[in-house]
Amino acid sequence: MTNQNLYLDINVLQTVPSSNLNRDDTGAPKTALYGGVTRARVSSQSWKSAVRSTFREAGTDTGTRTKEAAKLLVDQLQKLDPALDETAALDKTNAVFKAANIKLNKDNETGALLLVSRGQIEKLAQYVIDHDELDKKEIKQVLKGSQSLDLALFGRMVADNPELNVDAAAQVAHAISTHGVVPEYDYFTALDELQPEDNAGAAMLGTVEFNSSTLYRYANINVNELIHNLGVKDAITGVTTFIKSFLLSMPTGKQNTFANKTLPNYVMVTLRTDTPVNLVSAFEEPVTSDNGYVKQSIEKIENEYASTLDFVDQPLLNVVLSKYSSKLGEESRNLPTLLSDVTEALTKAVQDENIND
Repeated sequence: MTNQNLYLDINVLQTVPSSNLNRDDTGAPKTALYGGVTRARVSSQSWKSAVRSTFREAGTDTGTRTKEAAKLLVDQLQKLDPALDETAALDKTNAVFKAANIKLNKDNETGALLLVSRGQIEKLAQYVIDHDELDKKEIKQVLKGSQSLDLALFGRMVADNPELNVDAAAQVAHAISTHGVVPEYDYFTALDELQPEDNAGAAMLGTVEFNSSTLYRYANINVNELIHNLGVKDAITGVTTFIKSFLLSMPTGKQNTFANKTLPNYVMVTLRTDTPVNLVSAFEEPVTSDNGYVKQSIEKIENEYASTLDFVDQPLLNVVLSKYSSKLGEESRNLPTLLSDVTEALTKAVQDENIND
């Protein structure tokens, strides 16, 4: 493992039209009070879920978060050994979960959702087939290894057995608008197309709350932790996969109603050796405008980045992809170029520290 820290910051500005990306318990778009004004907010959990969906759509190895991990193991055992009937496979599965100190209820479900990778289930089943007696330490090693990208990035908590916890390599902030927002309401009606002609009333009516905003989105990756979870080669690939998915994903709340899928207006990726830096303080004083928010938001975030250099080390890489000109002077032509720049910088950083996979 490298002696120097490696942190990757991902800063994004993205304007979103009328939308309700992430609802609270009343169905209203989530908000946050910051800098004395109400901001649009999209929770980190919501955006991480969108990233995982993008992983799956792209064919990236993705884990399964479920209470039915035992069923996954039963199915894999029967796949490896068709002679095992369901009762025998379930008995072996119960023994595995007992050895791992994970409790199953009467329905053979875990008490809480458990994130497991396909590789872990496959290797666990193979271990059971190959061994008549189960070793708790070896079971633990299997359940900590062969991590999928989402498991390595976002971690896992196992309440029954903290030894099986996986420390998250990535942190994702709640996205907030760079400016104040005022909630708006869409009043809608629907007609029954078979109702009598003399009945002019609506068959259904209701309201949907929405807002529009320019969001500041932020995430970081502890590269060393990701290397610990995946190994060097897969970690570097995983970083660029995450960047692409983070940039192109969007929560699907009320997507059919508003068709609000947009792309980022501005992206800044920074590779640091000292500490991750969230640049949200650029917007503690909210942007005010009657002529759009994006350009002023870009100016604010670049000024904030420049001011942070008085406190932190010079980064190994700072690259921008923007629809507007950047005064930082390190611009990528497009997303593939940005990802290539990141890959090159990461590869050089780990080589310089003589990291061995």
